[in-house]
Amino acid sequence: MPPDEPDRIIHADNLDVLPTLPDGLFTLVYLDPPFNTGRAQARQATSHVRVSPADDAVAGASGTITGFAGKQYRRVRGDLLRYDDRFEDYWGFLEPRLAEAWRVLADDGTLYLHLDYREAHYAKVLLDALFGRECFLNEIVWAYDYGAKAKRRWPTKHDTILVYVKDPARYWFDSTAVDREPYMAPGLVTPEKAELGKLPTDVWWHTIVSPTGREKTGYPTQKPEGILRRIVQASTREGDWVLDFFAGSGTTGAVAATLGRRFVLVDENPEAIAVMQARFAGIAGVEFQEGVRAVG
Repeated sequence: MPPDEPDRIIHADNLDVLPTLPDGLFTLVYLDPPFNTGRAQARQATSHVRVSPADDAVAGASGTITGFAGKQYRRVRGDLLRYDDRFEDYWGFLEPRLAEAWRVLADDGTLYLHLDYREAHYAKVLLDALFGRECFLNEIVWAYDYGAKAKRRWPTKHDTILVYVKDPARYWFDSTAVDREPYMAPGLVTPEKAELGKLPTDVWWHTIVSPTGREKTGYPTQKPEGILRRIVQASTREGDWVLDFFAGSGTTGAVAATLGRRFVLVDENPEAIAVMQARFAGIAGVEFQEGVRAVG
């Protein structure tokens, strides 16, 4: 992308926009797709699941195709479908978008896929097949303290964020750039360490967006800036490009702008676009784009 290319918010179907984005542009792709809650979605089915070409029973068999790094796709998806009859539709919706995310990631780039308990375990297996198991970096658990009040099971109080890298030998990760957090038991460390705080682990305790706080936009699935800030700090440098094509309330872009990163946000929901127009009204250099046109 030219250095004078504006940060961009695009109102369109992300599957129409993604093919217009350049290969390898984005150091970070963060995705918070609709969770598979039974709500109707517009879907486009594919069957691209990677399996080992050494598996003679699968490689070259009818229905397989060659994908990333010459790997074959088919079997894993078929195996998983036996265990969850809802999964095929959801993954048919999400999979082609994740394949595009892989394409637009830079060689030192990282994907963060934010899901809940309904699909995270299936997504892990299929991302192993799509990206390569060697590209799995972390499973982050975001635990919060508001919401579910179940009486007949443990109340659900966490989301899962799956982290995959484009190239396990080249990805960017800077733990020193991440804001530190207080020790849970400061009396067990030296006063100096307690004052400095500790680096976060793969379990993140962070409250949801306060209904009365300054961050609140009114968008129902808005995520806290603190969660995105940690992700952007660790996996990008100043000036890097960030992509979120389920942008919702625009938190990814708001954090990226605060930290000096560039961004492209995509959402097809007019309500999301209206929220982002209000949220970015005071930020110079942000272009709102209606529909699809080539980027870069």
